[in-house]
Amino acid sequence: MKLQFNIEYIAHYGENLELNVVWSNQETSHHAMVTTDGRNWRCDLEMNSHAAQLDYYYSVTRNGVEIRHEWNMLPHRLDLSAARASRYTAFDHWIDMPDDSYLYSAAVTQCVANRKQTDTQSTRHACTVQLKARAPQLRSGQRLAVCGACAQLGEWDTARAVVMAEHAPNEWVATLNAAQLPTDVEFKFVALTEEGEPLWENGHNRSVTLVTLQANEVVVYELSTAYFPIAPLKVAGTVIPVFSLRSEKSFGVGDFGDLQRMIDWVALTGQRALQVLPINDTTITGTWQDSYPYNSISIYALHPQYIDINQLPPLADKKNAAKYEKLRKELNALPQIDYERVNEAKRSYLRDVFLQEGAKMLKDSAFKNFFTANKDWLVPYAAFCHYRDLYGTATFSQWPDHHTLSKAELAAMADSRTRIYKDLSFWYFVQYCLDKQMRAAHDHARSRGVILKGDIPIGISRDGVEAWVEPRYFNLNGQAGAPPDAFSTNGQNWGFPTYDWDALLADGCSWWVKRFRKMAQYFDAYRIDHVLGFFRIWEIPIHAVHGLLGQFSPALGMSADEIRGYGFNFNESTMTKPLITDWMLERIFGKHATLVRSVYVERMPDSHTYCMRHDYDTQRKVEAAFAGKKSDDDIWVRDGLYALISNVLFVHDRKVAGLYHPRIAAQTDLAYETLHDTDKEAFNRLYNDYYYRRNNDFWYQEAMKKLPRLVEATRMLVCAEDLGMVPHCVSWVMNDLKILSLEIQSMPKDDRLKFGNLNNNPYRSVATISTHDMPTLRQWWEEDWDRTQQYYNTMLWRADAAPHPIPGWLAEDVVRNHLMSPSMLCLLSLQDWMAMDENVRLADADAERINVPANPRHYWRYRMHLSIEQLMQTHEFNKHIKELVSQSGRL
Repeated sequence: MKLQFNIEYIAHYGENLELNVVWSNQETSHHAMVTTDGRNWRCDLEMNSHAAQLDYYYSVTRNGVEIRHEWNMLPHRLDLSAARASRYTAFDHWIDMPDDSYLYSAAVTQCVANRKQTDTQSTRHACTVQLKARAPQLRSGQRLAVCGACAQLGEWDTARAVVMAEHAPNEWVATLNAAQLPTDVEFKFVALTEEGEPLWENGHNRSVTLVTLQANEVVVYELSTAYFPIAPLKVAGTVIPVFSLRSEKSFGVGDFGDLQRMIDWVALTGQRALQVLPINDTTITGTWQDSYPYNSISIYALHPQYIDINQLPPLADKKNAAKYEKLRKELNALPQIDYERVNEAKRSYLRDVFLQEGAKMLKDSAFKNFFTANKDWLVPYAAFCHYRDLYGTATFSQWPDHHTLSKAELAAMADSRTRIYKDLSFWYFVQYCLDKQMRAAHDHARSRGVILKGDIPIGISRDGVEAWVEPRYFNLNGQAGAPPDAFSTNGQNWGFPTYDWDALLADGCSWWVKRFRKMAQYFDAYRIDHVLGFFRIWEIPIHAVHGLLGQFSPALGMSADEIRGYGFNFNESTMTKPLITDWMLERIFGKHATLVRSVYVERMPDSHTYCMRHDYDTQRKVEAAFAGKKSDDDIWVRDGLYALISNVLFVHDRKVAGLYHPRIAAQTDLAYETLHDTDKEAFNRLYNDYYYRRNNDFWYQEAMKKLPRLVEATRMLVCAEDLGMVPHCVSWVMNDLKILSLEIQSMPKDDRLKFGNLNNNPYRSVATISTHDMPTLRQWWEEDWDRTQQYYNTMLWRADAAPHPIPGWLAEDVVRNHLMSPSMLCLLSLQDWMAMDENVRLADADAERINVPANPRHYWRYRMHLSIEQLMQTHEFNKHIKELVSQSGRL
């Protein structure tokens, strides 16, 4: 069979076009195209395959190196359905990422607008014409048809229009008999539904002038996108961690069975999305401190606590089963999660099931397929868990051996005939069961038309699998965190190692691509946690506890001459070291100042200043010295020493000697207070230039090296958490890549505003009232009454005094306003939905908080107070939510 591909593309000098064919085995072949005018390109191929379809895309090369390619989330597709065809001629056009690329995501095509794709019917015409077009606006139940002037196209009668086949998501094809078409074909596309009037596409009639066809030839015309007068897609949804779910059947913590039940509630109330927090395994210490879901030991493995024991084979030992049932009821009755008891019980239950069923399940073909597809990450994960338990710590540097894994060891661990395989097989079994249950929840969400949205943490644990087996991708001598913000005045230190992006990029970001593709097996949308980390990460030295001594990495540091160029009297020897004077000691430590002088600091020779003593000259040393001391006075002194150590105006660049960064939030510290007014003014100018202007173009380029690869890796809908200290370049990249932003009215991105105007939310955004890191609506209402009053007067347009606590009818106003915003997604926490109904919501609003970012040791244990079964029976509440969703055009 002969294939000819034609495309119009204006190339620059030295550029060439290439045709890239993606074969059924996912291998790609590359074929040079030819041109005579630098504009019209052609490629001729011979094909011996009997494939029904051929996928391909175009790229631009210079000196044999690709410099640009089409948007390849959905490549061109050629249907080879004409039975008598010996030649196909395709006329294509270059496809860049469209502004409505979100409509091509799995969140839309597989969930809210799910339509069964159809194969193009085989034809036996002597000559065939195929018309192809994309129509991303069509909803579930709508079909695309072509209707035109000639008889074959219905003579403008939509009842006789040619119904097209959706052979790829949002792409439709009509196969026509060329003998029954005029040379000039006039037509339009029309959207058909089983009920209701046909809907014609926008714009003028289309026309195609047919080329002269040879016998048994198929000519394919790829046409521009069809647009219709259809309102933009808007969706409402709920946000809740899986661990917070509660059902009558759960075991003291939410599980993947509860996730299916929650999906049913979401669908019942007219919502179309359910967002959860990370679900990966975080088992490091075996204590409640592992409850932090963003510190996973594996970017692939699921947390064993989410196993639904009801989906496992029942225990044959009835006495043992009764013991577990009694414990299940006890743990499930608790108002909050008892993380340690729940995880101990579930692991014990899994051990018992494994002893009973494991040998049989490991021989099953379904398990073998799972193992083969996942062994690259599964084997190291199982080995990590085995040695963690064997040696009593997840800190692999403290293990007596196995500080690394050799290829020979990995091969033995994957060989079912070896002893080590048998030692690890329990963890293989656990992940197999979890994978099966999570896939079932994902399938259930799609069947109910609900988008299941996951969360990808920015960091990995330094005591985890990836740091153990792939250390080349990480800077283990740094700590990731965030600069000071509304959540934490000292910044946040997450403790994660930072990424070595040079190493990651050298591998084409394959580490990230594999991570995203694994996630796409469970979700159709995802939230990129701290998307700013792909531009630059806040990197904190390993000796620091707080985030104030960090610096953005990468970033363009400043030389001493540059700093002085702002008119600032820069002194490297004093301004990069803690400034400590008597009046500072008195102000910070008060009655403890004498103790601090005698124990923790020493006077500098011939000076009125002090320096930290060697045993206390880093925050980590201070932390160690005060370990276990919990009195108010001890905490006062400890925190004061932390503040002394960070009392600097500049920090050294961690990579390039002789470059400096102004210390974040230095204006709030005592060293800044000592400056003359002229130096303060100069410092403020260089500070603002550095943090808000100097790095914008640089960070844009850094993000564009990484994020496009990840956005193109899957068809999940991409949403980003873009809160915090956001440089202007973030919006540039997110607009380029069509990533949905996060919009929170109480945290407007315009720093001139106290509250955001919901009507100004961009369409490509997620609107919410609060996140897991924030107080719920009810808590926020009580935190600052003056701020609440201002919100009540200016955002809710009421002149009287704001009521406290917030009544249900007023919470409903806030919810309604968010639903009415232009944002594509409006995803509200379950707590904020419940705030509308005083008969449904939890009496104690403070018990609804999920996380307090300022506390790095917060216990993540919130659980919904109603069971999902009870929630399903709150008929008036559910009916009201559905009404609000419908009124806002999100049904």
